[in-house]
Order: sequence, then structure tokens, then C-alpha cells
Amino acid sequence: MAGQLKLGDLEVATLEAIWSWGKTDARDLYKHFSRSRGISLSTVQSTLERLHRKRLLFRDKVSHAYVYSPAESREAVMARLVDEALGRFRAKSDDGLLAAFAGITASATPETLDALEKLVREARLAKDEPE
Repeated sequence: MAGQLKLGDLEVATLEAIWSWGKTDARDLYKHFSRSRGISLSTVQSTLERLHRKRLLFRDKVSHAYVYSPAESREAVMARLVDEALGRFRAKSDDGLLAAFAGITASATPETLDALEKLVREARLAKDEPE
């Protein structure tokens, strides 16, 4: 998809719910959000439509309603957002990126740091493999 991916709070919450559930329709999502967010069914429907147009959700017509499911994984969307943010600050090759990342990891749990170390090891191994 061309252009920068921009997501509002409701769009992120909607994606989180759908990633968790696997699929949903507007009515079930409305029931989930109506009390905590005080939004209407039409707002939920509009949000789902926007996410579909952004190619983040698939939809299938079931009876008289659409059922939505993820078109991209949570990890893939997060990677796109981080990559775009870094590109905006031209930080991809700067030491500023490493400094920002170090600041974030300072408050990480030991489990998160272990997972991060594993990902770095896997990335290094992948770079060393002949193509």
C-alpha cells in the first residue's frame, strides 16, 4: 500500500480486538466498545470500513453483514509503523535510533530482554546464511 499508514486510537483498538478474536462483525465489536467508549454502531462500521480500505482487514459478506478478519499480523503492522516513524526522523542510520531503543529497553522486563536477544541472534544468523 502506498503512502504512510496512519491509525487513530479507535482503529488500533479495533485491530487489537480482531487480532485477539480472529474475526468479528460490526455488531459484536459495537457491543465490545459501546460501554467503554460510548460510540455508535455507525462509528464502528465506519472504522471497520476505513481499516478495510487501508488493506488491514479482509471482509466477507455473511448473510446481511460483513465479517472482518486481519489482513496483516499485529507484528507486521507494528513493523510498518515503526519503519515509517523512523523514516520521518531519518533515524534509520543514526545513532539516535540506538539511543531511543536503549531508552525503551531500560524499562523492559527480563523476559522481554531475553526475547529481544533471541531475535537479534536469529537476525544475525539469517544475515550469515548464504542465499
